[in-house]
Amino acid sequence: MMTRGLMIAAPRSGSGKTTLTLAILAALRRRGVAVRGAKTGPDYIDPAFHEALTGLSSLNLDSWAMPFPLLDSVMAQAHSSCEIVVTEASMGLFDGLTGPQGARGAPADIAARYGLPVLLVLDISGQGQSAAATALGFASLNPDVRLAGVILNRVGSPRHAAMATQAINAVGLPVLGAFGRDAGLQLPERHLGLVQAREHDGLDALATRLAAQAERDLDLDAILACATMADLPPAVGQARALPPPGQRIAVANDAAFSFLYAHVVAGWQEAGAELRPFSPLADEGPAPDCDACWLPGGYPELHAGQLAQAARFRAGLADFARTRPVHGECGGFMVLGESLTDKAGETHRMAGLLGHATSFATRRMNLGYRSATLRHDCSIGTAGTTLRGHEFHYATLTHPGPDAPLADMHDGYGTARPPGGLRRGLVSGTFFHVLATGMTGGGA
Repeated sequence: MMTRGLMIAAPRSGSGKTTLTLAILAALRRRGVAVRGAKTGPDYIDPAFHEALTGLSSLNLDSWAMPFPLLDSVMAQAHSSCEIVVTEASMGLFDGLTGPQGARGAPADIAARYGLPVLLVLDISGQGQSAAATALGFASLNPDVRLAGVILNRVGSPRHAAMATQAINAVGLPVLGAFGRDAGLQLPERHLGLVQAREHDGLDALATRLAAQAERDLDLDAILACATMADLPPAVGQARALPPPGQRIAVANDAAFSFLYAHVVAGWQEAGAELRPFSPLADEGPAPDCDACWLPGGYPELHAGQLAQAARFRAGLADFARTRPVHGECGGFMVLGESLTDKAGETHRMAGLLGHATSFATRRMNLGYRSATLRHDCSIGTAGTTLRGHEFHYATLTHPGPDAPLADMHDGYGTARPPGGLRRGLVSGTFFHVLATGMTGGGA
């Protein structure tokens, strides 16, 4: 199958990229096109919506956190078993770190490396012809990034659309649609972004509405014609994000634990590992025949009371941890601690396999790229291994506990941060989400 691709990007966050991407995915699937979504940068929530609407896994593409061989491998995987890949950009098209060039974590890095044509979503609420200046600036800023067309969003009327379209056409750029304002298409949000796809009531009905509006407001034939085959470098060996922590991995999977990257899972499975899901919210513990346990991030702060009552889960996890490794990422790390204080200020008992306490009542946003060099052997690597990933959480560590720090941490610019994570025996955890193993991102 000759797979083609394109990128949906915007000048900034909040322009409506996700809504437009979902509308295009839903409309193409309704036409019978085998379409897959992808997402630049670290993000769990949008790819889950992509998967729900297409039936195919959505992969993350990150030029800073992923060494190029891994990035190329993930891109090749994204361009398999489908006819077209629609990659949703994070943030603004050119937003990322200040360096290194081509590996800043910017969506433009991905578009340039693989020759993906970019469709720029412009929120024109509050403007008309001035949208052309923005479009022209984005089209001319980087000659390695090709702007194939513009999609107008939050259009107030046909006249409003005509004003912006005429001005954008005059600077030599096609307008491929004008998406009207519709408050009913707004996806509900919470503190880490959109409410998860698995929790969204009426997702099928929303997909139907999005597809209908895309058919009405967008030139889908022209959008399809913009897509081109990605410039994929030849594969060099086998690249995996992270070695599997075991042969049979018990993975917590429910509304409280759902943040697990598809490219990490694919690498584990390619290495021969088997994933066994279980639900702490259903008071299930890890299967006793597994040899490692992974508690992903998610929203345990919204379910702290229910988790505190899950006695079989806590007992099963404690028994498992006596002889086999257990690792928790972000929300999973919070649950491994002694307690978790919810938004209302009520403190709930957690697993107690690590000695720290966390709080969602005392909140501060922690966001950014991170590199972590492990001080100890654990589920995510051996001592001395450097990993790349990110943090995004509002919960705070209110009591550090007596356990040993897990890793030395740096931000995306290499600036040292306080040691991160904790380790006790076979149990480890950190607020840090792993995207890949590697001393450096990009060309490493």
